Amino acid sequence: MSLLLEVDVTSSVPVFEQIRLQVVAHVAAGRLAPGDHLPTIRALATDLGVAAGTVARAYRELETEGVVTTRRRAGTTVAPGVTSADAAGQHAARVYVDTARAAGLSDEAALTLVRGALMRPEREQDAQVRRERPTGSATQPSSRNATNPMTAGAATP
Repeated sequence: MSLLLEVDVTSSVPVFEQIRLQVVAHVAAGRLAPGDHLPTIRALATDLGVAAGTVARAYRELETEGVVTTRRRAGTTVAPGVTSADAAGQHAARVYVDTARAAGLSDEAALTLVRGALMRPEREQDAQVRRERPTGSATQPSSRNATNPMTAGAATP
């Protein structure tokens, strides 16, 4: 399995975190499955042009999260029991990425929007959804005669 990772040394995100996030993303996308081997620390560090300690830190963080396991002589592998994200979440993510790219957003700008949305209190998000829902939709009964299902939506004489 060839693990395709890229790092941006000019990014505000530390390189070890970029590596960690990309490995997690590969697992979530199903490109890495339990038991798949990751490159050795030295090999990945050489490929990416970073210090071996940087890759080692990323691998340690991944191991702490339970994403990978590391054993002497066996190397680092995706941990058993680690599964890809649920299908609905993957689909929503793909739709968002497609929409963001079609709008001309950079990957960093798209991630910034997601981080901002995640920081909003849940109550505020619910209120925003209610404000965006069109009035008189099937999910919102009209206040006119709404208590009687036989007359709901009927004009009041």
